[in-house]
Formats: sequence, C-alpha cells, structure tokens
Amino acid sequence: MAIVKWLLVGAGEIANNRVAPSLAAAANSEIVAICDTRAEAAAALAKKFGVNQIYGDFEQALAESGADAVYLATPVALHVPHGLRVLESGKHLLVEKPLGLNATECQRLASAAQGSNKLAGCAYYRRHSEYYKFTKTMVENGEFGQIVGGYMNYFVYHKPDKSALNYWTVVREKAGGGLLCHLGSHILDIFIGLFDLPLSVCAQCGTLTNDWNIEDCAAIIIKLRNGALVTANFNWNSMTPVRHELEILGTRAKVSWGWPHDSEPLLKTVGHEVQKIEIQKVNNFGIPLVQDFVDAVLHNRQPLCTVAEAFKTSVLTDAIYRSAAEGREVKVIN
Repeated sequence: MAIVKWLLVGAGEIANNRVAPSLAAAANSEIVAICDTRAEAAAALAKKFGVNQIYGDFEQALAESGADAVYLATPVALHVPHGLRVLESGKHLLVEKPLGLNATECQRLASAAQGSNKLAGCAYYRRHSEYYKFTKTMVENGEFGQIVGGYMNYFVYHKPDKSALNYWTVVREKAGGGLLCHLGSHILDIFIGLFDLPLSVCAQCGTLTNDWNIEDCAAIIIKLRNGALVTANFNWNSMTPVRHELEILGTRAKVSWGWPHDSEPLLKTVGHEVQKIEIQKVNNFGIPLVQDFVDAVLHNRQPLCTVAEAFKTSVLTDAIYRSAAEGREVKVIN
C-alpha cells in the first residue's frame, strides 16, 4: 500500500497535542518533515516523532521535503496564503480551522481548490464524531419530522498568557476573531453539515473579562432554511468545567449530545421514549480526520471535511460578526 508523506507546518500547541500524533498514528501516513520559523520548537517536535527533515523556511520545505501532502497547523492569518502555495506546488492540503481570517480571503482558497487536481480539506473534525454521524443519518432519514428548533452551548475557560504558544488565538490580526473563530466555528460547522447555511443570524458579541481586541462571549439566534430558530451561546470566561452540548428538536423526535471527547450516551427521544445510544470514546479526533484524508488521497475521492464546506462556516461567521456590529438581523443566503 502506498504511503502519504506529510510536511507538517507549525510546531505549536495544536501540532504537539493533536496534529503530529494523528499524522503518526494514521495508517499509511508518515511525517517526513516539520517546518517552523522557531528552530527549537521544530527540532523538539521532530525529535519526538523521529522526523529527520527540519525547515525554518516554508518555501524551501515545499520544494525539498518530498512530501505528498501538507498539514498547516499555523495561526489563521497564514492559512490562505500558505494554502494557496501548497496547491500551486502540486501537493494535497489539510489546514486547521477556521479556514481563514474572513470569507473574502477564504473564497480565494476555495476557488483554488476547486480548480486544482489536488485534494484540499479543513480540520472540522467533529464531522467524524459518532454523535454527528448518528444525527446526520436521522436527518437524512426524516426521523425528526420537521425541524422546529435547537440549541448549542459551548463554555470553556481560555485565558492564555502572553508568553504562551497559543496567545495568537486572542489576537485579531492573527486569529481573525475570538471564540467564534477558535471554538464556535466547530459548532457552526456541525449545523451547516446537517442543514446547510441558514437564512439569517441575529447576534451579540462582547468582551467581558479581558482587554483583548476580540470577543470572549457571544449569543446568537440562527434562522434555518425552513424558518426554525436555533440558539447558540459561547463563553470563554468561566473557570468552571467545560460545558459542550447540542440539541436538535423535531416535531417527532429530538437528539441531545454533549462533549464529543466523552463517552456519554447520545439521547434520542421519540415521543416520550428516551433511548440512550452508547458512543465509543475517542481521545484524539485528529486521527479519524487524518485517516479519512489519507484514504481520500489513496483512493482518489474527496475528504469528508472539504475546503468548500469550511468556506461556508466562514461565510456564517462573517454574518454573525456583521450582525453584532450593526445590531440587526443579517441575511446569510438570499
């Protein structure tokens, strides 16, 4: 069986904790090179995974590494310019989420991917969750009846020190925005995957406990294509335990699920009958994401999490920011 050889660009927190372990663990996948402008960080990560090629220059890494595919685990501001170069160099692309700083620049990468003979994906890994797959099947089978509502909550404490590798996540120029980009985009992607882009949004964003130039809390009303209203509430400010929950309500059934890294059962309710659907715990969702992409390369098919789908999430995020800034309902699609 052929092997997909990876160039990993970025040696920060997410590369160490999730990306590199996933690239190393997936079948028929090998990290052949690591690139980061911080020589010590790149060397430490390379040593950890037995990688011999280390680069400080992105263009040199593209030209010399011999990689088939590139994983971009860099600050968001670099995603689109580096992603365009990856495709131009004739390599497959898998990029961290969100896809870019805004929908306008993401459109450039989506268009380039559409015109390329190489695959391009984005790391919205929750689409590989068994919670998501179960719910998607229910939607496709019409088990909900008419979708009439739902909600999503995601609360987690996030206050990186200025010396931390992930401090860029709270700097607008590098991240594009705050918690909506860093964590809310995962949940927005779920609803897009299930129901496509919504009709409109009405949102408020705020910065409550920090002196950042990005939001640390947000509350949103989302109008789905059939007119159903879904609420979303995101917060970075509380040191209490993580709360991650989602519920979809239909005229005949509803589904409730929580943190996708847990093994708590999914609750499926039909009428007054509640069924507990056991979900196998997955410690690193990066592995099924990478495995799907590797298999897509080897079998010449599209990955589950494409750049085209990730572009939709950027369109929705932009509409939310515009709604909050202008204090009104904003259309997402006409």
